Amino acid sequence: MSKELIRLRNCVMAFDGEVVLNNINLYINDHEFLTLLGPSGCGKTTTLRILGGFETPTSGDVLFDGVRINDVPPHKRHINTVFQKYALFTHMNVYDNIAFGLRIKKVPEDEIKKRVSEVLSLVNLPGYEKRMATALSGGQQQRIAIARAIVNNPRVLLLDEPLGALDLKLRKDMQVELKRIHEQVGITFIYVTHDQEEALTMSDTIVVMNGGVIQQIGSPVDIYNEPKNAFVADFIGESNIIDGVMERDLVVTFAKHTFDCLDSGFGENAPVDVVVRPEDIKLVAPDKGQLTGIVRSVTFKGVHYEMVIESDGYDWLVHSTLCEPVGTLVGMYLIPDDIHIMKKGG
Repeated sequence: MSKELIRLRNCVMAFDGEVVLNNINLYINDHEFLTLLGPSGCGKTTTLRILGGFETPTSGDVLFDGVRINDVPPHKRHINTVFQKYALFTHMNVYDNIAFGLRIKKVPEDEIKKRVSEVLSLVNLPGYEKRMATALSGGQQQRIAIARAIVNNPRVLLLDEPLGALDLKLRKDMQVELKRIHEQVGITFIYVTHDQEEALTMSDTIVVMNGGVIQQIGSPVDIYNEPKNAFVADFIGESNIIDGVMERDLVVTFAKHTFDCLDSGFGENAPVDVVVRPEDIKLVAPDKGQLTGIVRSVTFKGVHYEMVIESDGYDWLVHSTLCEPVGTLVGMYLIPDDIHIMKKGG
């Protein structure tokens, strides 16, 4: 059973009268990898800064292990932060960069040596003690910044878009590394990103934010497969979002066709938004599909083809390993599990 470590209770943040966080309620469990995900300006970094003690909420409470810490300064919290700009000391070597916080705490030098060696092994950079910070690549600097934060044995590590400056391949490698480091050190990671794939790859829990409000909290699988509203559906991966009418429980009409679905509780003849993921649409012969359409464009994406298929005036986005040429008439087939229903305008 997971133990709650941090709670934000009714947190509001306003700058010059403009509300940037609107009544945030969130709890974070010990050892959890939780990601705050959303577009620029959604409030995710402000939330992180409140957790780190760099901002004090206008109203509401920040609780750590059940104790209110609103007025506790950053250096007195059991929380360390890794920023996108790694903020390494350029005039110091790797050893001194990592040892810096321990020396401030007056940790004995033999203990420092042992702990620096341990964290360098953890981030896969053993033997780098004497390298100058300026001589490291971006990915290596990233690892040293993480080592410097972890060596202080914090209960929580805050990571503010830490992979944003890295190229795509290095970012993907570092995603795997961060997940491994999290599992090995067993501390709570709170991660900020606007990159959906990053959030889905690494997190135990994703908090989707927009406009200073939490839109949905859930596991990556839940967030992807069961988005609560059109914003989440659109932000987490690509989606077809279509107007529909919930005829009754388990039956929905959209695109001039009635489908069985798995949703209930919307009432009868209720207007709804229908979400269909591009990869869930099966391409079949025209006489075998519930819908038919004309292929308007085809783009090769490496693993799959991305097609736009026009059907009754709606452009469907379809991902398939099959490639149908532009101008072809195709059938599209959906099973109940492919169809997700949301409240209209939710």
